[in-house]
Amino acid sequence: MVVKAEKLTVTGRVQRVGYRRYILDLAQEKGLAGYVRNEKDGSVTIFVQGEEKILSDFLAKVHNPPPPAFVKDVRKLSSKPYPGLKHFGIKFGSVSEELQEGFGAMQTEFRDYREEFRDYRNEFRDYRSEFKDYWEEFRDYRNEFRDYREEFRDYRNEFRDYREEFRGFAERTDNNFKELGNRYGEISEKLSTILDTLQRESAETRKEMTRAVDNLARLVDQYIKSQGGKA
Repeated sequence: MVVKAEKLTVTGRVQRVGYRRYILDLAQEKGLAGYVRNEKDGSVTIFVQGEEKILSDFLAKVHNPPPPAFVKDVRKLSSKPYPGLKHFGIKFGSVSEELQEGFGAMQTEFRDYREEFRDYRNEFRDYRSEFKDYWEEFRDYRNEFRDYREEFRDYRNEFRDYREEFRGFAERTDNNFKELGNRYGEISEKLSTILDTLQRESAETRKEMTRAVDNLARLVDQYIKSQGGKA
């Protein structure tokens, strides 16, 4: 197994934000050896050694710590491995420096949460304003719904009137058809009687009508002649 070593100088927001703890956990998880240390200028120094493939994966993640840490730049220098170095750890500063680191980390995190809270508060104000708009719109729709409800009531009443009118028309029509049926029965019966009578007496009736017409014609001729003689 080929062991390589790298020495890194990391700048950005890397102190008082838990960056050393992030590097410690990452190196121990991968079984690497070395140390991480805060510098006076605000940067962080990382010395790490291990198998080349594992070391490459570690170096890629050095650039991407979780918030609120932020890496601006990583300067890398090749270094020689230390055969006796078997573990990875944090090189702590003085007690006062570490206290400042701890309190600074809490202060930074609190400040970030406060800013985030402000953003959420502003967002809440926007949502509250939007809710007011929807509420007003709902009022308009509610009033419009009332108008449609009243209009529906009018249509319902009008439908009831048409329904009652249709019922009356249906009843009248039914009665008319019943009366027509009765009338048709009477007419049919009378026509049947007339036809039957005509069939029985047709010859005699025609003779009587002929004699009546002839008599009428003679009377007309006589009347005309009598009037001509007077003239």
